[in-house]
Amino acid sequence: MIEGLPAYVAPFFIATTFLTVGFLFYAVKQVRPETLPGKLLLFLTAFWMVFQASLALGGFYQNTSALPPRIFAFAVLPALLLSIAYVAVFGKSFVAKVPLTTLTLLHVIRVPVEISLLWLFQSGQIPQLMTFEGRNFDILSGLTAPLVWYFAFRGGDLRRPLLIVWNVFALLLLVNIVTIAVLAFPSPLQQIAFEQPNRAIVYFPFVWLPAVVVPIVFFSHIAALYQLTANTDKGSSL
Repeated sequence: MIEGLPAYVAPFFIATTFLTVGFLFYAVKQVRPETLPGKLLLFLTAFWMVFQASLALGGFYQNTSALPPRIFAFAVLPALLLSIAYVAVFGKSFVAKVPLTTLTLLHVIRVPVEISLLWLFQSGQIPQLMTFEGRNFDILSGLTAPLVWYFAFRGGDLRRPLLIVWNVFALLLLVNIVTIAVLAFPSPLQQIAFEQPNRAIVYFPFVWLPAVVVPIVFFSHIAALYQLTANTDKGSSL
């Protein structure tokens, strides 16, 4: 645990993580949770949360001198690769059936994530660059998600161009903050923010940000773009 952190920050972030996972589980429930892809996704998500929490609480990620950094090798990269593999393997049978409305609204969780990051910066655990006071504009994705949801699905019609443009824009914002977080992480690869690096993510519960929340947000984007581009028949599903 992080010493000196205000008591409300960790519970707030835990609630944000469970809200993110709740959105994902709700999306699975809307498809058909009893199918193999649905069951597998629910199991893997629950297992991954417990596994990552155990590693963080055991101090595994606090060894920041390892190369490649453990947080990226054992948390971020496997989760992102699994997201891509899920779309590749279960694209037509599962991903194409997840309602675009849920995939769009899920991104409102990026607002409480950004609030958490601001508090972590104020507590000296991450650099200002990783907040909306710095170079992280990801909060725009969360603030615009309800508006995009309203205008993209208003009247029961699907405004495909709007969703494509917004998903690409929001995905680029996600790539931006992930890049900053990587470059600010205290490791042999660190390039920026040496005076106040990105320390928080090696501790529980903030390990869930790169290991759980970011991969779910990433999955939501690539799943939506898969529907909107590669699978036009199912892409019109609301």
